[in-house]
Amino acid sequence: MTGHPSISLAPDMLAGKPVISGTRLSVEFIIGLMADGWNEADILANYPGLSHEDVRACLSYAREAVQKARPSP
Repeated sequence: MTGHPSISLAPDMLAGKPVISGTRLSVEFIIGLMADGWNEADILANYPGLSHEDVRACLSYAREAVQKARPSP
């Protein structure tokens, strides 16, 4: 469990990458789309099975991953 109900980890799916629950779309993929200039409306229009909450969960998951990776002073 990831602490995000919309995000799940399964070792047998996408090599264990965090994915949006009920899909095969990884957090990495969604963050990558946003890094490439896609906005939330673009993502939701192209992936109608996703919700606003799913996109926000990806952003929150990514933020927490970066926070954990930050070296402590």
